[in-house]
Amino acid sequence: MKNLLAMFVLLVGSALLVPTGAAKADGTPTVSGKWHFVFDTGGGDRAFDSEFKQDGDQVTGKWGADGNVKGTFSDGKLNLEFPYNSEEAGPGTLKLKGALAEDAITGDWAFNDYSGSFKATRVKE
Repeated sequence: MKNLLAMFVLLVGSALLVPTGAAKADGTPTVSGKWHFVFDTGGGDRAFDSEFKQDGDQVTGKWGADGNVKGTFSDGKLNLEFPYNSEEAGPGTLKLKGALAEDAITGDWAFNDYSGSFKATRVKE
């Protein structure tokens, strides 16, 4: 019984030491990977999927099927600005500013005359 209790304490203690957010090898957080965004809009929630690649503080990747992401991630802050063609609103520049906490990014978006808040969650693979 003592061995079982000791094993349980060891497992629980180890689980508390495992970081929950993704990080580079040096321990700094990264936004590389797949993300699911939900925009709060006047017409209801809009969902988007993206995939980012981070190299230093530069972020590139894909937004949906045809958006080419460009921006930066530094000190926990994401700043993206890239051309995008919306099915509903036509072409324009999509701007996102947010902060990373664990496996979520929250912030604000703007596209042409539209704006609102968003929350993104990292897609577990």
